[in-house]
Amino acid sequence: MPDAPLDHDALLVTHLHRDHLDDAAREELADGQPTLCQPDDADELADDGFDPRPVDDTAALDDLSVTRTPARHGYGDLAEQMGPVSGFVLDAPGEPTVYHAGDTVPYEAVQETLDEHEPDVVVANAGAAQFTEGRPITMTPEDVVALCEWTDATIVADHMDSINHCLATREDLHTALAEAGVEGQVEVPDDGETVAL
Repeated sequence: MPDAPLDHDALLVTHLHRDHLDDAAREELADGQPTLCQPDDADELADDGFDPRPVDDTAALDDLSVTRTPARHGYGDLAEQMGPVSGFVLDAPGEPTVYHAGDTVPYEAVQETLDEHEPDVVVANAGAAQFTEGRPITMTPEDVVALCEWTDATIVADHMDSINHCLATREDLHTALAEAGVEGQVEVPDDGETVAL
């Protein structure tokens, strides 16, 4: 987290794993502002002092439309064990449509979301998070290259170089993007860097 939290009107929480909402973030951000989330997480967020606004399908926050989308945090039985996760599409008049895919691997529902919503920007968690057994539970550099084939949106690749189970580095991703000739489509921000949309 930055030294001081960004000014915000609302929060978006894709799921409650500690690498997305840790104790420090809970303490700093549980300030009663609207917190958009998947329905399964609403009770715990309320207990922690957030003002949860569960999104079943589509919800509105002023002129912002928020649509919850499917996500799959891994493959096979491991994906089931990782519990529910979601992505979200954010759409507001005069602003780029943003699809935050959440902690997901690329599968048919991700491609269907891209086809249906035609986002301008896709945020992809691309650190190839992995346990000692099984396949990665988030996108790999090769998966980000595949996303470039599924959409012409700008892809913002994050969730790298700061969590010990994320085995793909920014350098790995840059190498894969260069080999595929798609570097121009993907932003790879450094920690704390802001990407202008």
